[in-house]
Amino acid sequence: MAALNRSTLRRLQNLPQIPSVWEGDRRPLSNADSHAIVDDDDFLEGGGECILWVDGSEGVVRAMDMVGPDAGPEAIVRALLRAMEHPQSPSPAVRPQKIVVKNREIQFYLRGVLQDLGIAIDYVPELPLIDEIFRGMEEVAVNRPPELPPEYADVLMEKAAQIWHDAPWQTLREHQIISIEVNQWDVASLYVSVLGQGRMDYGVLLYRSLESLKRFRERVVNDDSFEDLEQAFLGQDCLFLTFESAMELDEDEEEIDLADLPPSEIEPNFGNLHPLEGLRSILYEEEALTMLVALEAFHRFFRNSRRKLAAETFPTLSSRYRIPVPLADGETQQVSVKVSTMPEVSDELWQMLEDDDDDDDDDEFEMPPLRDDLVPPNSFLSLGVVPWATVDFLRGNAQFYQGAEVDINASGDGLPVVMIQTSHPKAKTMIQDLKEAEGVKAICFNPGEDPFQDEQYDLGILQAKNGDLYLFGEFNEDDPVHQAARQKWERRCQSTQGWCGLVIAKGLMGASRGQPQLKDMIALFEVRWVSAKDLGIGPLQLMPTF
Repeated sequence: MAALNRSTLRRLQNLPQIPSVWEGDRRPLSNADSHAIVDDDDFLEGGGECILWVDGSEGVVRAMDMVGPDAGPEAIVRALLRAMEHPQSPSPAVRPQKIVVKNREIQFYLRGVLQDLGIAIDYVPELPLIDEIFRGMEEVAVNRPPELPPEYADVLMEKAAQIWHDAPWQTLREHQIISIEVNQWDVASLYVSVLGQGRMDYGVLLYRSLESLKRFRERVVNDDSFEDLEQAFLGQDCLFLTFESAMELDEDEEEIDLADLPPSEIEPNFGNLHPLEGLRSILYEEEALTMLVALEAFHRFFRNSRRKLAAETFPTLSSRYRIPVPLADGETQQVSVKVSTMPEVSDELWQMLEDDDDDDDDDEFEMPPLRDDLVPPNSFLSLGVVPWATVDFLRGNAQFYQGAEVDINASGDGLPVVMIQTSHPKAKTMIQDLKEAEGVKAICFNPGEDPFQDEQYDLGILQAKNGDLYLFGEFNEDDPVHQAARQKWERRCQSTQGWCGLVIAKGLMGASRGQPQLKDMIALFEVRWVSAKDLGIGPLQLMPTF
């Protein structure tokens, strides 16, 4: 049996002990249960097991871990130590007076490991608070609807495979629109726009109205900021089919072209966008039937008209089809569909793009200088995550708080943040400087290089709302620790739909150096995470000074 280090024991013994009873348990979860409580990055095949430590006196979860079924009993101790020293709820670091478990092996193991901490470890047949939490997880998993209706899932996947094989993006551009008259399920017509000419995002968008399509294209052309583009994206009214890699790509493969992958490694994604619903990666029955009919009609039309569609001028074409639709009772319904090209609409959308290109030629872009006078020397910098409970606490208690314009999607284990810890006076100066710059707009990692030393860097950049750019960190591109931290940080940003945070903390020279406590975190800025491409300044090069 592994034992705690003496230094660890002394640290834990120094924690105040309170008269509370904590419940602890480790239970296996199904795949559905796992998906209900963790994000995809932390998902474990086979469901894994969930470790919970709950303060029964306060009714709060102090630590939760997902581990593989082969993880040893040490895992439950690691979670317990975190529950004592770094609880995920906004609670102080303490030792409980008593721990209760319903597993004899866990009880005996904890007694051996914790014997010098003055904590009673008892066995009880039931853990009511943990039982209630797990029942809630099971209810969420049971009530979670499937991404596709089971009776139509297989046929929709077949239609998606047909579209991938057709590769319409090799022929059609995004502004070349095709209409599909359905006249079923409260849908009159769908307007198809193909993604993929840029060799980045592949798929088809099926707009429910021409108005929505034109409005989105117009906003994409005219809106410059990331926030405006996000609002334009969420304001669409369409069904969609997109494609992504079924395999998790390595860091150096992020820019891979999906068209270079074999079909077996391509995964289709279906979903719905609506101004009042936002993005939903679930199709309900009528939406699935609409998608099924539209994809089959588009496939037939494209297969029959590929050569004509590849002409220099977008042609006027129209065809009718009868699409079979399987019904729940085993019967088949024939749906009559008309598919047509829309040259006039396509010309109108193309004119928007040309007008925008003309405007870009007239505009003279001047990149603001990259300043390095914001972050004090010797500050402690880290990429990490702040639990949602801590985020809620900081929103109401930090000395300075800049909130997001929208409600952030509280998924995953917390808000991804850049943490800058310095002395209290310097932290206050940083906050004042950012307030004078109208706040923080975005966080980005941009490539940089030192041509004299032949070294490549990741440059951490803060973009202020007044346009100023501030360097907050330089990271060697070859540093595996930084690359792993950044990769996980950006995955978390994706789970929050592009939102992250900047936390400024005091206590650089104190006991909390590198691990600031709640009392040390004096500012929270909720900002956008943007890619280097979205920032648009290009690779930066160290220039000599004379």
